[in-house]
Amino acid sequence: MVSLETPICDFGAPAIDFALPGVDGKVWTLDQCRGDKGLLVMFICNHCPYVKSIRDRLVRDTRELLGYGINSVAIMANDPADYPEDSFDNMKVVAEQENYPFPYLLDESQEVAKAYGAVCTPDFFGYSADLGLQYRGRLDASRKEAAPSDAHRDLFEAMLQVARTGRGPQEQIPSMGCSIKWKGETT
Repeated sequence: MVSLETPICDFGAPAIDFALPGVDGKVWTLDQCRGDKGLLVMFICNHCPYVKSIRDRLVRDTRELLGYGINSVAIMANDPADYPEDSFDNMKVVAEQENYPFPYLLDESQEVAKAYGAVCTPDFFGYSADLGLQYRGRLDASRKEAAPSDAHRDLFEAMLQVARTGRGPQEQIPSMGCSIKWKGETT
C-alpha cells in the first residue's frame, strides 16, 4: 500500500463535469450535485484504512454542511478487479450501512479521477458556489486511525468559510491516504 499526500490547492481551478452512475441507480452530473453555496467532491473507496477511519466523521460533516448550502458527492475510482472490496455491489452495501448523505458514484473508466488530478483516498476538492476550487486539504488529523474526537475539523471549517465568504483558507494541510488503484498498474 502506497501512502500519498494531495498537492496544494490550485485556487479557482474549475470543477470538472461528469456523468457517473450512483449506487442509488441514478446517473449523476456535476450540476445535479452542486449546492447553492458550493460542492465538496470526495474521492473515496471501501477498502482504504484512511477512509475507514473517518467514515463516521465524513457522514457527520457532510450532513452538517448541507445546512450551509454545501452539497457533497463521493466518487470511487479504484480498479475493483484488484480490490474486490471496492466493487459496485460493495459500494452499495457500504453506502447503506454508513447512511451516506451524498451520492456515491463509480468512475469505472477512471477518467474523472484523472481529470480532477485525484491521487489518493480520501482526496477532497472543495468548491465555491461558482465551482472554483477553494479547498484541497484533509478532513482532520486522522490517518489510518481516527484522530481524537475533539480534533480540529479542517475540512468542515474550510467549507463553512467557503459557504460564508466564497473563499477557502490560505493555509491548508494536505490529505493523506492510499494511492488510487489505477488500472494496469501493479502495486
